[in-house]
Amino acid sequence: MKQKVTIKTIAKELGVSTSTVSKALKDSHEISSETKERIQAYADYYNYKPNTLALQLRNQKTKLIGVILPKIVHHFFSTVISGIEEGANDKGYHIMVCFSNESYKKEVETLKLLSNGSVDGLIVSIASETLKNKDFKHFEDLVSEEIPLILFDRVVDDINCDKVIVDDVGAGYKATKYLLQNNRKKIALITTPKHVTVGALRRQGYEKALIEEYIKTDANLIVEIDENESITKQIETVFTQDIDSVFAVNEIYAAKAMKIAKNKGLNVPNDVSVIGFTDGLISEYSSPSITTIAQHGFTMGRQAVELLIERIEKESEIYKPRKIVISSDLKLRESTKPSS
Repeated sequence: MKQKVTIKTIAKELGVSTSTVSKALKDSHEISSETKERIQAYADYYNYKPNTLALQLRNQKTKLIGVILPKIVHHFFSTVISGIEEGANDKGYHIMVCFSNESYKKEVETLKLLSNGSVDGLIVSIASETLKNKDFKHFEDLVSEEIPLILFDRVVDDINCDKVIVDDVGAGYKATKYLLQNNRKKIALITTPKHVTVGALRRQGYEKALIEEYIKTDANLIVEIDENESITKQIETVFTQDIDSVFAVNEIYAAKAMKIAKNKGLNVPNDVSVIGFTDGLISEYSSPSITTIAQHGFTMGRQAVELLIERIEKESEIYKPRKIVISSDLKLRESTKPSS
């Protein structure tokens, strides 16, 4: 029995792009006669039949872009949506926003629903459970079917698509370096589990800054938050240690750390300095206000949607994925104290 083949299979066997195979099977004038004959002969031999309905749906432009986010509670994602929406509207597109709620199953179902022709392309930040499972077949299937896909913030390098990210290593380094320069040596890190890529990268930056100062990383000063458990109780554990500062990888963790410090009679920033991540309303209006890493979510959203629309409207024969890295800034507020 002959194997069941796909466009991706044919492309791999004949050493051409999936776009070339697709155009050859449509008898496009863009493809040489020799290449078309090779591809069509291979397809005929293996009785390849394209999914005509799927192709028809995909070829009908909807001017709609699907956006899948892990959750909405973080200020960062709301700013990303604003950037995506503005960039989309400028080009005559609309957006449909869905949430995976950090669930692998829901992410798979939502991708399947949106990729059946409902949208022209997708912008996705990967769910925590998907990262934990390390099962990315639903994304790989989108890529093989040539559905335009942009990953942002939480990305996986092995998925062959465009990506827009923050320099998370640089951001973690910048925050930790600032604390070290202000004579803070016992720096607690409140972070995510290792499978959440952004937290792992910010931890790399934290450790890099410590190494430069010949300070050994102390595992007792690092808490990987399990959001299925009490966040407050987990953060409280670092306050049983001798710490003089906290770097938290999001503003919710930073605000909770600051509240715990005050409840223990510690003064912020004199006794304990606090730096968070994401310049949202929590950071701005906490008392004291929180020094934070500004991620520029609006810029990230605009970059992502502009890249996606370019992919949708300018299909190239040879597709080369691009990665855009956005730098971050340290916004100084009341929760840190410069050395005198």
